[in-house]
Amino acid sequence: MEKETIKITNKLGLHARAAAKLSHLANSFNSNIFLVFNGSRVNAKSLLGILTLAASVGNDITIESEGDDEGEAVLKIKNLFDQKFDEEG
Repeated sequence: MEKETIKITNKLGLHARAAAKLSHLANSFNSNIFLVFNGSRVNAKSLLGILTLAASVGNDITIESEGDDEGEAVLKIKNLFDQKFDEEG
């Protein structure tokens, strides 16, 4: 299992558009991928699950991945967060 905790830095946090990008990316991997925030653990492949976290800017969130492409999944998802979901210039 791969795990990484990151800080949400995009202005709007995990709002609908960011959550859609995240779930779309997560669905491109075979591994099981989860997000852990504030005691909740949701499937990162579920748009609704991500939105229920209500995670905003400044919050720390943990990415967990388990499967044959777990390392690549965590790296690509971390990069999406680091790039602020391509929302900010």
